[in-house]
Amino acid sequence: MVVRKRYNLRWGTHRLELGEKTRIMGVINITPDSFSDGGEYFSSDRAISHGVKLAREGADIIDVGGESTRPFSEGVSLEEELNRVIPVIENLAGGLPVPISIDTTKSEVARRALKAGASIINDISALRQDPGMARVAAEFQVPVIVMHMLGSPKNMQVSPSYDDVVTDCRNFLQQCVQHATAQGIDRSKLIIDPGIGFGKTFGHNLTLLRRLSEFQHLDIPILVGTSRKAFIRDLLRSDNDEAPQPQDAVVETGSQATVCAAVLNGAHVVRVHDVANTRATVNIVDAIVNA
Repeated sequence: MVVRKRYNLRWGTHRLELGEKTRIMGVINITPDSFSDGGEYFSSDRAISHGVKLAREGADIIDVGGESTRPFSEGVSLEEELNRVIPVIENLAGGLPVPISIDTTKSEVARRALKAGASIINDISALRQDPGMARVAAEFQVPVIVMHMLGSPKNMQVSPSYDDVVTDCRNFLQQCVQHATAQGIDRSKLIIDPGIGFGKTFGHNLTLLRRLSEFQHLDIPILVGTSRKAFIRDLLRSDNDEAPQPQDAVVETGSQATVCAAVLNGAHVVRVHDVANTRATVNIVDAIVNA
């Protein structure tokens, strides 16, 4: 167990104190092919209702994405991604007391989403895929989540290899932080994500969780997203070698175990699908950490 460093993010009308209390990012996937929910929230109405539910259950951030990033997935057009996310963000932004993040690698989607009411950028490409993303982040002066990913969603799980997964990911994220600040993004508004499940073997994912505290050397808040990912389902295979489905109750139990590990090893924010169960989990773990 490690003592988390504390940070105070302030931007616009929002404020997030990180460190004493684990913050929860609730996920809305507005896609027809998400690995985690099978496209359950692909319609705008269902996505909006789900966002309201997540906030009611205790989410500190609502993360809205319109392009699947599951392994081997194909991207979608700019127009399609905008059509998926902008109506949902416009509807939620006026009625929710918590900030909305836009999960995208496209700078124009980020710009339009921020104008529609989003106030955080969550870029799994760590500002690398679209050179305009850093300019948008600097212009709007909003928090930016930069994540480690080996390759792209289409090829990231093709034989991922590292000299040392923690050292390599940490060095990559350090370079991302340096690049971001050089582009005019305030260091105090950066959050790092080691990218569990993004170009990692099951062993890599477990090692990242076990050694997560080593990322504290970067002196940047840490976000971890493990919810319903394949390595959890693989660990929970039954005696007949069948892996449970992402929505199965046992997978959520496994997800909560990884949340515990992440928080105990220094995570400030956890990105999850089941906010209600995660709120109960982190309340207990935070009490232990702060005892």
